[in-house]
Amino acid sequence: MTTALRFYRVMSYVVGTALLILCVGVVLRYGYSRPTLEKVMGPIHGALYIVYLAAVVNLATKVRLRVGRVVAMIVAGFVPFLAFYVEHRVVSTLEPREQS
Repeated sequence: MTTALRFYRVMSYVVGTALLILCVGVVLRYGYSRPTLEKVMGPIHGALYIVYLAAVVNLATKVRLRVGRVVAMIVAGFVPFLAFYVEHRVVSTLEPREQS
């Protein structure tokens, strides 16, 4: 479980950061007619999100997470700032299990 949790944590931060950069790109595209950042980050975030989903499924199957928590983890990948919050909640509930 340690490896699955670590992989989820890394992917959560990576996808959350990529999503924030993508949001800046959207503002630049529609606010300032500069679409370059969005064109670059869109596909990158999409690919990273697929890997993030694999990390979520891997952790969920190993720890047997409830459906509601898995849905929250999936949604966190495409709602700005939510990935950081959900990651904190998941880790804070799973780390006590890991230590015992």
